[in-house]
Amino acid sequence: MDPVAALRRIAFLLERGQSPTYRVKAFRTAATALARLPDGEIEKRVAAGTLTNLAGIGPKTGAVAEQSIAGRVPDYLADLEKDLQPLAVGGEDIRAALRGDLHTHSEWSDGGSPIEEMAITAVEIGHEYMVLTDHSPRLTVANGLTVERLQKQLAVIEAVDRALPGFRLLSGIEVDINEDGTLDQTDEMLGRLDVVVASVHSKLRSGSREMTARMLAAVRNPHTDVLGHCTGRMVAAGPTRGRPTNRPESTFDAQMVFDACAEHGVAVEINSRPERLDPPKRLIDMALRAGCRFSIDTDAHAPGQLDWQMLGCARAAQVGVPIDRIVNTWPVERLLEWTATHHGA
Repeated sequence: MDPVAALRRIAFLLERGQSPTYRVKAFRTAATALARLPDGEIEKRVAAGTLTNLAGIGPKTGAVAEQSIAGRVPDYLADLEKDLQPLAVGGEDIRAALRGDLHTHSEWSDGGSPIEEMAITAVEIGHEYMVLTDHSPRLTVANGLTVERLQKQLAVIEAVDRALPGFRLLSGIEVDINEDGTLDQTDEMLGRLDVVVASVHSKLRSGSREMTARMLAAVRNPHTDVLGHCTGRMVAAGPTRGRPTNRPESTFDAQMVFDACAEHGVAVEINSRPERLDPPKRLIDMALRAGCRFSIDTDAHAPGQLDWQMLGCARAAQVGVPIDRIVNTWPVERLLEWTATHHGA
């Protein structure tokens, strides 16, 4: 077994299971260190007993590499695979129909991995496309992208996309909805992107009237394709948080907002992060009755989190969301046609 692949798989499974970041980082760091070595160097170091002399290789990660070189499935990996359980039950037909993920993050904002690692993992789990949606500049705590940084990122996205034949890495952004309902990026840059996810991240306890007006303005903006995690709630501890986090839903006129989404062709995101599961099922049902389309996304900040879509699929199935109302079950050509023309439809 290839030792780099074994280390990457371990990191993936740990992230999938919400293990602490430091533990995941050890295996990803080791995989990177070994991937940089010339051909045959790993075998030489294993034979000489000097593998753990390398920076980034410790006793556990070294043992994984040594067992891989010996032709074994590493014990650490075997134990993780043995304990692997479905993340959710139900919605398997929806998951099988999904072709991509419209909401993901990289180390360019508050994600933990390079763009290339996120894209390669998307390929490995069977996606046909992935949209990179790092944060916009207002969210400084998440290292949001200025115009200048976003321009540089677009060049990287194009290069990674060219390097992965048969897969499309699409450009995007998770843009903050400002308090006045405007979007936190220039119209010029938003117009250059394939997909725009608009989300509220600030003043979540605003009054219903203010929040409704704010969200309606964003939904009516011709650049908005997807309304992200619309209630902003937190229902559990996240994978990088040390203590439980509970944040109530924002208050807004959901019927008005979903009616506007249906009118303007904006998809309502079903956010699959375990600590969000946003919107709650009663609001998914309301959006369904309003005639909305949906996007089932992971909001992944690490490669292993790309597997969390099953959580959103199960909730969509419980409410009875039809597959043809989920935009990321569409082929990439249809998706891009929709994002270019859906407003005013």
